[in-house]
Amino acid sequence: MKTQTRKILIAVVLSVCLTSFAKANLAKRVNAIISQPSQKKVRFSIHIVKADSGRTVYSHNATEPLVPASNMKIITSAAALKFLGPDYRYKTKIGLCDDTLVVIGSGDPLFGDKDTDAKYNRKNGWIFQHIAAAIKKNGVKTIKDIIVDSGIFDDQRVHPSWPKKELNKPYACEVSGLNFNGNCIDISAKKTGKSVTVYIEPQTKFVKFTNKVIPISKGTSTIGSYRNSRSNEIVIHGKCKSTIGPYAVAIERPAAFFGFLLAEHLAKAGIKTNGELIEKAVAEDCNITVLAEYSTSLADCLARCNKDSFGLAAEALFKTIAANSSMTGENGSWAAGRQIISRYMSGLGIDRNQFYIADGSGLSRQNELSAYAISKVLSDVYKGRDWPLYKASLAVGGVDGTINTYFREKEYKGKIVGKTGYIAGVKAFSGVCTTVEGDYLFSILANNANGKTRTAINNIAKAIIDTEHK
Repeated sequence: MKTQTRKILIAVVLSVCLTSFAKANLAKRVNAIISQPSQKKVRFSIHIVKADSGRTVYSHNATEPLVPASNMKIITSAAALKFLGPDYRYKTKIGLCDDTLVVIGSGDPLFGDKDTDAKYNRKNGWIFQHIAAAIKKNGVKTIKDIIVDSGIFDDQRVHPSWPKKELNKPYACEVSGLNFNGNCIDISAKKTGKSVTVYIEPQTKFVKFTNKVIPISKGTSTIGSYRNSRSNEIVIHGKCKSTIGPYAVAIERPAAFFGFLLAEHLAKAGIKTNGELIEKAVAEDCNITVLAEYSTSLADCLARCNKDSFGLAAEALFKTIAANSSMTGENGSWAAGRQIISRYMSGLGIDRNQFYIADGSGLSRQNELSAYAISKVLSDVYKGRDWPLYKASLAVGGVDGTINTYFREKEYKGKIVGKTGYIAGVKAFSGVCTTVEGDYLFSILANNANGKTRTAINNIAKAIIDTEHK
């Protein structure tokens, strides 16, 4: 009996020694990475924990709040899963109220999203064809007005702290209770003889553009765009040698964009509209005959948010949390979403000095998170029943999403899963490393980052796997 007890004690002591050795080895590796000459001016906040126990295995300025860039999406998506639940579905409804066609938005960020349509083998324009067929099936040949109701969200479609010069970029698109096609159009150009023709997709008169692209015979083709002072008037400029594009450009008033496209497609289908396109809430006494309903799962939204870093998905989730909460009694807004998510983080024991929530995507430089705050949120999801769904939404190293080109080596491929982040001067990476000894949650934030910081961050993630208890 004494011999058996002695063996157990030896095994426990050996395990503790090996754990301490591995911890020291990891610290040595990470410290060497962040103290390289190229990274000496970079501010790092790093926290690495054993997932099952929550035990810290490495910490460097872990409680210092930094600008997180798209690592903000980890907080938003985790909160969405908590408050909306894994079975939540967005439902966009199309119906008739007498002779008026009504479109009731649900805030769905993937309504008409090209990537989602491709995933489900849906052809371009399928929504409009389906609606036209549903109208005809009900024997309707003429409709009066088209009402688009985006009232599930407030009407602040642009966050006040987003950079104004970037509002025509797809990652800074407007956020509406009725979104379509990522709230963007695609622009391309083709040189024909001595002139350049510009194309937009979807083709619509809702957007007007001025073509200032000039033809060239030598050099590199490049086109860009900027907004006119009038809504949805875009100036397209640059040089074109043969063909270039398509490039996504954000439009204004997304709900009206969808309604206008719908009217154009109905006309092509032989359904007359002789009224107006109106943006307003559908009257409560309107007895709607539902013609079609389009549904999107939370799982699809989380994947577009995290794997692909799709900003609209994050912002829509942020506002949807507010719209579906009894805490505020308001339509979906950034202010209400901020209040709810801040309460969630405080409830996890995260000090308010370690975070500030501005938006859902991380585009705002007002956001602040510490690595400890992110790892704490990841830990909360990890310990819950919905971790498999959440983990599946993250990019897989060497396989897909924003880290498909990283971690392709055999020892890392598929074992590092997470969410990247990038805006000027900011790089981040947080997620989970799977090793033979279990999972490790990590968060790495870097401000004042430079061109070599991404490699340094990736090397830290690799070090977690390399320094298993060998």
